[in-house]
Amino acid sequence: MTRLFGDTDKFGDHNSTPVVEAFHLAVRALVRRRFAESGRPWHEFVFGAAVSDITKEDFESIDRRLLAYGHRYVWSAVVSQQERPDAYLPAPGAEDDLAAFSFEHPDAVVLPPDTNGLEQRGIGDNVVKYDADLIGIARYVRSSPTVLHYLNEGVPKGTIAIIDDSGGTLTAPILGQFAGVLCAGGTVRSHLGILTREYGIPCFMNAKLSGLREGDTIRMECSGTAKTAENYQKSMEMTSRVWRVTR
Repeated sequence: MTRLFGDTDKFGDHNSTPVVEAFHLAVRALVRRRFAESGRPWHEFVFGAAVSDITKEDFESIDRRLLAYGHRYVWSAVVSQQERPDAYLPAPGAEDDLAAFSFEHPDAVVLPPDTNGLEQRGIGDNVVKYDADLIGIARYVRSSPTVLHYLNEGVPKGTIAIIDDSGGTLTAPILGQFAGVLCAGGTVRSHLGILTREYGIPCFMNAKLSGLREGDTIRMECSGTAKTAENYQKSMEMTSRVWRVTR
């Protein structure tokens, strides 16, 4: 069987979930089938016939089959789960009252408080290296009602927003008001990473956090080395720390 360039993950990583793997395999099979049916050279197909030969209905059909088998997607933006609850896994903690909620990532690095009262509560990929660390107040921004509230009332000074979505769409209207951002998904090359870099807002992507509550005083190690595209390509571990300030 013909092997397409797209059959190899250009980032060198495994898909994050079996559902993503299944979707990608189905799309590749679709492209391979349409390519064979076209009878054209690959470059002509990609830059010509593919636009009309591969349709929206094709992708919707893949989606329907996956859901019919009982699979559910893992969301990166809470709004996805809210708009298609039948297609996505539940979103615990997305309700308006976040007082008792916290991210609990299994790979979060958690340590007891040190002599300075800094209790490590996670790690993340630093987008930009700054001269000093950032201290602020943790606030979860995970739903449209929360964004609308801050849009109308203003984001409290010193807010370090903890969010799910690496795309930045949900928080775009208020992004410039954040002192810092901790994002549970994405990489430094994600849309949110680019936006925060342009705004000059300290940001950790792919943040693995545990036990941070709404209103906690936290510290981001923004002085840590920024992660680069080359680091990802070479699978180099390079993270900066997140602490809860206990005194």
